[in-house]
Amino acid sequence: MEEKAPFFVLRGRAVPEVLLKVAEAKRLLASGKVESVLDATEAVGISRSSFYKYRDDIFPYHENPRGRTVILVIQMDDEPGLLSAVVATIAEFRANILTIHQSVPVNGIASLTLGIDVFPSSGSVGEMCGRIEACAGIHYAKILTGE
Repeated sequence: MEEKAPFFVLRGRAVPEVLLKVAEAKRLLASGKVESVLDATEAVGISRSSFYKYRDDIFPYHENPRGRTVILVIQMDDEPGLLSAVVATIAEFRANILTIHQSVPVNGIASLTLGIDVFPSSGSVGEMCGRIEACAGIHYAKILTGE
């Protein structure tokens, strides 16, 4: 069984030229600008054997331009307008709601799960949770995961 190798993030200037050319050949293939591995390797100036040797070992790093995704879990009373107050609070923090799932209320209490994109300009997710939790009718607001 193959041992899992660690991953590293490096600046392009620290990566050997052959690896950068393999990444460029992969990009050319994925974009459809070339039709074959032979065409891609000739375009970037490496051998096919170098391409095949390293193709599974180098990938470009992409920052998420949208921000990072956070999953919030909220337990709340089943009251008209309470979900609207939660959504308004998220909007105040300039975050973007991706998904909303609200359970059927049991004994007047509902669970709400929100997938939210937060941006550097959104401010603190913890502060946003605190503001949501401070609303009358909210039992708790917790950060389940943050990507």
